Amino acid sequence: MAPGSDDPLDVGHSAGLVVDERGTILRCTPAAESLLGLSAAELHGRRLQDLLAVPESWPTVLEQRDGPVWEGRAVLAPRLGGEVEFRVLPLTGEGAAGRAEEFLVLAAPQVLVAQRRQGHAFLRELFLQDRIGLAVFDNELRLVRTNTHLLPYLGVPDELYGARLGDFLQEADARVIDNRLRNVLTTGTPLVGFEVKAHTQVEPGAGRTMSLSAFRLQGANGHVIGVTGLFVDVTDQKLSRFRLDVLHRATTVLSTTLSAAESARGLADVLVPALADVAVVDVAEAVFTYDEPAPEDHGDHLLRCTAVAGAAPGGFVTGTVLDVNTGGTLSDRMWSVSAEEGAEPADALGRAHGMSTWLRARGSLLGRIRVGRGRDRQPFTGDDLDLLAEIASRAALVVDNARRYARERNAAVGLQRSLLPSPTTDTATAHTASVYLPTDTATGASGDWFDVIPLSSARVALVVGDVVGHGLGATATMARLRTAVRTLADLDLEPDELLTHLDDLVSELAIDTEDAEASFGSFGATCLYMTYDPVTRQCLAASAGHPPPALVAPGGNAAHVDLSPGPPLGVGGLPFEPVAFEAADDSVLALCTDGLITRGHPDPDEGMAALRHALSAALVSGRPLEEIGPEVVGELVPRPLADDVTLLLAAVRGMAPQDHVSWTLAADPSVVSDARALVLGQLSLWGLDELAFTTELVTSELVTNSVRYAGGPIGLRLIRASSLICEVSDVSNTQPRMRRARETEEGGRGLFLIAQLTDRWGSRYTRSGKTIWTEQALPPGP
Repeated sequence: MAPGSDDPLDVGHSAGLVVDERGTILRCTPAAESLLGLSAAELHGRRLQDLLAVPESWPTVLEQRDGPVWEGRAVLAPRLGGEVEFRVLPLTGEGAAGRAEEFLVLAAPQVLVAQRRQGHAFLRELFLQDRIGLAVFDNELRLVRTNTHLLPYLGVPDELYGARLGDFLQEADARVIDNRLRNVLTTGTPLVGFEVKAHTQVEPGAGRTMSLSAFRLQGANGHVIGVTGLFVDVTDQKLSRFRLDVLHRATTVLSTTLSAAESARGLADVLVPALADVAVVDVAEAVFTYDEPAPEDHGDHLLRCTAVAGAAPGGFVTGTVLDVNTGGTLSDRMWSVSAEEGAEPADALGRAHGMSTWLRARGSLLGRIRVGRGRDRQPFTGDDLDLLAEIASRAALVVDNARRYARERNAAVGLQRSLLPSPTTDTATAHTASVYLPTDTATGASGDWFDVIPLSSARVALVVGDVVGHGLGATATMARLRTAVRTLADLDLEPDELLTHLDDLVSELAIDTEDAEASFGSFGATCLYMTYDPVTRQCLAASAGHPPPALVAPGGNAAHVDLSPGPPLGVGGLPFEPVAFEAADDSVLALCTDGLITRGHPDPDEGMAALRHALSAALVSGRPLEEIGPEVVGELVPRPLADDVTLLLAAVRGMAPQDHVSWTLAADPSVVSDARALVLGQLSLWGLDELAFTTELVTSELVTNSVRYAGGPIGLRLIRASSLICEVSDVSNTQPRMRRARETEEGGRGLFLIAQLTDRWGSRYTRSGKTIWTEQALPPGP
């Protein structure tokens, strides 16, 4: 055996015994003493068969002889080494009996021999397989042995013995691999799973991605003799991981929004540069107009260029509407244009290589995706087209859901806005401007509402409410409540009384619902109702679980009204407490829903403080309320909106002292003529003599009724606003009733005449009785 042999039955490794032809031990090696646990003296003269576990099996051992040199297996006594494999070699020539007289018996434990044979079999099969490129390099990184074919690609020589990687790989790739192998040679630290690119010099192309593992080789004497490298082609696996990653990122982008435009832009950004150099996403025009897209088997389709990523040629401008004729047949396409051809497909993007696929869902064409690569990148493959088609199928569902959501949301928001009053109003006593922003959530518009309601005697009511929940159900409830508030306001109820009636109404709406929680979720709401009297400049407000109003003084100082909100509508059980406060001329009242003060501020107090600061800063500028409202909302509410946002601003102005006058009369029939004289005198001062006859008659009838049916004291007031208002107040709680008197009756015609002679009339309860009022249009000015 050569020096350094690892053969367990080599004389350098195994136990050696010299025996005669009868099997008597003549001499032994130290290894034999170690294996058998006996000294040379103890072994000398013993027969081999006495060492066996079963000496009687000696003939069976001899039956394994098949030539002069032969091998076999025997079982020694346990204390002598157990099962061993042996090799017999003749040491002398043949004697008189025609056989050798001395033999060398080499033995080794059977386990060591089996391991050695398995190792050799493994190494042999490893070099025969072609799934893993196996290369053995010497210390100079020259190839000394490879398996059947190291790299089965064009440009790799068949005979590699003595070659270096740089002889057939591109210099940069060979340098990277050599550096890694040299590090393993130097440090002895194995390399596992290092990915490298491999481009041959003959056909560089896109190259292959190899997973490189390496370990150092050492001889029996411990000297380094080379390094072994294992090359595994992971190109296809890496491409598969890459495609899965692109698909995952595209799916993530598509699942984050219900906007078709945002989904298209996000998708284009994912495709470039990962899959292509340029990407264009077109979406059916019907998606943006809330119409039904054309069926996919139609020939003509209107598509809007919605998103462009990468350096697209001129003409690909977002927002451009394209008339695309598909011929009624939709199919995915893939193309490559050679330099010689010079022509491009109709849907090309100015790139040498391209793909296009359609967005289809529920039988409708919703758009298409086009991508392109330059000549410096590999052409697209069928797997790339399959990936794009899979992305398109998911994008189509997202676009269709976005279309359906946008259509339903547009309907809900349109209904919501149609149920709200004009954003601005201008009366003699108040100028209002409002901002309403529907929520951006998938549930659609909520139940926020506001209202500006003219009341009798030039007063005005300001209302803001918020229905629990979102969607069409909340919008319908809002419409019911707004209608109810307007109806109750027409009765001239005070704020706390109005909220009490409204609370009863909400409770009745939910009375048939067994689940109380579901009932509140369907009909529950909060509401703030307040009135402003321009004569007294007094505001009266009450809240049903709603944030209090803010009052901004003319100098810009803002403060929230100290209001004790009652329970939300539909809860019941507690009264609503009104609060009265004065609003100076040119003050601004700000009413809002909680979406304005809780968005971005988990503590409502912080949100209310931010609202006051924003209002003060904006109103100091003196700009119109129509500009201030959107500015304040934009500053306080970040997008997207989790809830509806409503802000109602009202700049109030009181009546000048010369525009109103009041008298207190005794309950005596003689005061009727005094009342007429007072009214005529005041109308003369105002230059309203044209209204003297009617006003005198109205005053006479109303004062007479108060004297006759109510008693004193009696209040008489004239207000010159956008119309002439005449009021008569008394202590009676009995509301007047207009009726047609018979020809034989002497009375009962007063209110009928008043209704015929005035533009409007009515009555309202007060804390001390009632007030009957009339309105007459002022004559045109000179």
